[in-house]
Amino acid sequence: MPEYNSFSNRLSLTVMWRGRETSAPQSKLNPNRILFYRSRLRNYPGRPQLQKISSNSQDGEYETKIEKFQLLLDSPQLDLVALKKLSWSGVPRNMRAVSWRLLSKYLPPSSERRMAVLESKRQGYQDLRHNYFKVDSQDETQQDTYRQIHIDVPRMNPQIPLFQQQLVQEMFERILFIWAIRHPASGYVQGINDLVTPFFIVFLQEALTPNTDLEKFDMSTLEEETRNIIEADSFWCLSKFLDCIQDNYIFAQLGIQEKVNQLKDLIQRIDVNLHRHLQTHGVDYLQFSFRWMNNLLTRELPLHCTIRLWDTYLAESDGFALFHLYVCAAFLLHWKEQLMQQNDFQGLMLLLQNLPTHNWSDRQINVLLAEAFRLKFTYADAPKHLETKS
Repeated sequence: MPEYNSFSNRLSLTVMWRGRETSAPQSKLNPNRILFYRSRLRNYPGRPQLQKISSNSQDGEYETKIEKFQLLLDSPQLDLVALKKLSWSGVPRNMRAVSWRLLSKYLPPSSERRMAVLESKRQGYQDLRHNYFKVDSQDETQQDTYRQIHIDVPRMNPQIPLFQQQLVQEMFERILFIWAIRHPASGYVQGINDLVTPFFIVFLQEALTPNTDLEKFDMSTLEEETRNIIEADSFWCLSKFLDCIQDNYIFAQLGIQEKVNQLKDLIQRIDVNLHRHLQTHGVDYLQFSFRWMNNLLTRELPLHCTIRLWDTYLAESDGFALFHLYVCAAFLLHWKEQLMQQNDFQGLMLLLQNLPTHNWSDRQINVLLAEAFRLKFTYADAPKHLETKS
């Protein structure tokens, strides 16, 4: 993002972090620490890469998977358990939009009811736009919420023309503002804006031909009805998605700090050498993993990788909140060799802030998910790392 584009500015930021953190015990739940790191979110670079989203292997295994999805989706009464099982290892691009709606429970299993439900929900969102998308001049909270959203949205992926179009930014602003007004316990929190993007892209792709250049696509060429469908479906699926992690955004986001403490304890048990290396050089887990929890790794991964990751998150039978902890652990452990080569705080933080994932593909995400699954299977029944710190 614009404020911290240079290497020297990033270095200054990490030094300032170190100074702010020396007096704060890592295990305490401290709202001020959360607010400090949240204020830095807008300065982080993202990992946008839209051009790879449509790339899928066309081998026999892929074709077989498409057939399995087609059989499930064509069933009069969808077997949701079977869909989750099949989706866990990735959803084909042309099946993703409808699969995500079903996995989010935005659509019902009964195929006969789906069109009526869609029409009702989409009209319901238009009613919400009419009723909620207006800022009460007497309500300071609403004014502050809209002001922050209006600041954050243009900063999202500034190098991609699609996200700089006024039509797109207005869609994001409405989605985020209406969600915030309907969820007063948390309201809008920086980082939620990033979580709209995967849904928006998946539903936009559904409306376009496979070879469309998404980065430069002109939204004004879509009919208004189609844009309204993309916006409504993104809103409802985002709302369902955030239900799993609602506590991340309530009361100074202390839920995130608890998850960061859980990650620290988990890494200490899995790889004490890496844990000690980070601790020896003064790296607080909150300094790098706050955004991993707040933004669900959307700023660490290319967008096509985030979408693949969310295939699995949406397919997690008990919700993805706990599994995300193990994904973060696997993600950190993946970089162990490079981290162990850094012998000071600045080097560690510069690497952790700019992990080299630009060339990642579905293959790396599949490996990451497999390792996260292994860690969860091994450690989930050992509750020590899941205890809340007092």
